[in-house]
Amino acid sequence: FPELEKLVSSLHIAVVYALLSNYPGASYIANANTEELAETLCTASKGRYTKSKTAEIQVAAGVSIGSKMPAKSMELKHTIALIREQDKEISEVESAIDKITSQMDSPIFTIPGIGRHMGAMILAEVGDFSNFASADKLLAFAGLSPSTYQSGQLQNCYAHMEKRGSRYLRYALFNAAKYVCLWCPTFSAYLEKKRSEGKHYNVAISHAAKKLVRLIFAMQRSGKAFLADY
Repeated sequence: FPELEKLVSSLHIAVVYALLSNYPGASYIANANTEELAETLCTASKGRYTKSKTAEIQVAAGVSIGSKMPAKSMELKHTIALIREQDKEISEVESAIDKITSQMDSPIFTIPGIGRHMGAMILAEVGDFSNFASADKLLAFAGLSPSTYQSGQLQNCYAHMEKRGSRYLRYALFNAAKYVCLWCPTFSAYLEKKRSEGKHYNVAISHAAKKLVRLIFAMQRSGKAFLADY
């Protein structure tokens, strides 16, 4: 049912999973009892999908270019079941993370834009902050230290990141920096400053990530919560 994608906000939402679990293909939807189909959609969408939406989907299914393949329909139902099971497991893990981080009382969770899950990833990858003598050491561990290439008399003046150390920490810091730049005026202004200097967005974010590392290092060492003038 390739036409379905244009009729819904996303294929990966509860109402679509419910629809395709019960009617795994355009032909099944087209030949379904309209009242039963409407009830399925209404229940799964918590009332957002009305009878008019049901009619729109059923009409599209009736003229769909999709072919009826029982094997594919069975595969679709099993795939949706696996996705639902994995979603359940992810929810359980995230609940455990929320519980653990709420007991940690780390000051980095007071930084605007750093949520429980991203903050937990940063803390887990860094481990014991006392293992790092300075913020520069932590930057190096995250692979955010600039490096230069030099050979004989030739030296590259365009520094680039080493990309050594923990790639998971680097991923977490980059993503955290994007949100912090959205929610924290100080970081937002810093990002705009780097952009005004002609730097590409990703390069500007890398500078924000470095600034964030220094902030996190200082906060973890001092134990003090975030202040707007950081």
